[in-house]
Amino acid sequence: MDQVALVAFARALIDIDSTTGREQEVASLIARTLRGFGWHVDEQPLADGRCNVIARVGEPKVVLSTHFDCVPPFFPSRLEGSRLYGRGSCDAKGILAAQVAAAELARIAGRRDVGLLFVAGEERGSDGAMAANTWPTTSKFLINGEPTENRLGVATKGVYRGRLTATGRAAHSSLPELGESAIEKMIDALVSLREVEWPTNQLLGSTNYSIGLMSGGVAPNVIPASAVAELMFRTVGDYRDVRDQLTDAIGSCATVEDILVVPPITLHIVPGFETAVFGYTTDVPFLGTWGAPLLLGPGSVTTAHTDDEWVEVPDLVRAVALYGALLDHCLSA
Repeated sequence: MDQVALVAFARALIDIDSTTGREQEVASLIARTLRGFGWHVDEQPLADGRCNVIARVGEPKVVLSTHFDCVPPFFPSRLEGSRLYGRGSCDAKGILAAQVAAAELARIAGRRDVGLLFVAGEERGSDGAMAANTWPTTSKFLINGEPTENRLGVATKGVYRGRLTATGRAAHSSLPELGESAIEKMIDALVSLREVEWPTNQLLGSTNYSIGLMSGGVAPNVIPASAVAELMFRTVGDYRDVRDQLTDAIGSCATVEDILVVPPITLHIVPGFETAVFGYTTDVPFLGTWGAPLLLGPGSVTTAHTDDEWVEVPDLVRAVALYGALLDHCLSA
């Protein structure tokens, strides 16, 4: 697959809206493309008619993997100079195209111990990766793709996603003393978090959090009886330490419900590669049966999830060579 074909395949992937929950069309394109190249392809069923795509030509010792779902909103590809724009160009359809190109080079060269694993659902809970972890595999190494600026990952932070719920009592807004505002309680809870000293780690740095979702009330002239907020913590240790601090900080203002937990991890590294630590998490913690994990991909997380997501085409091309080098190293291990 030369540069023209690489970019064309990446754009074909990007131009399909595969916002999490709507991945089936792009999964079908991936499966059809790989079968056309001569790979044996399995489509592992998931909920709602979705699937993972698992491909091999023999018994894989090393598997290249990434996800093909994207965050909203969808926008199609465009090529401007050396930059490929579009939802998924960086995270992670450009990566997927580079992995297919590298795997194809290995297959054409006669390798029969390389596999591919492409999953749905990474952006909203990793249900695809969890299902893939039940798939029988002979793989000893998993080369996962996320935007690392073509550096090899040393470690990634974990995730703790929690839902806060505040309850109150509805009343007419002209008589607020008869009600109890759940939104006021939620504001107090969220403001209290600004004073917390969250855990730190020498390798991964500090825990950080964001308030991703909020809702509450039924009308402007009604004292709100309920309010909900979802928080995403990027953790550097045991999530229970964060949850305990969260619970202590908010006191009686709200209750806490665990939604998602992903542990921080350290990764397999290879001499001769530039390395870095990353503050995001990946599907890797859910893919433990696929072998020792490595992490590398073109593009920067600073453009992922943005309204003008992009990746440099030369970085896609370089990633093909880097994936090839990692395959060679792992296959000779």
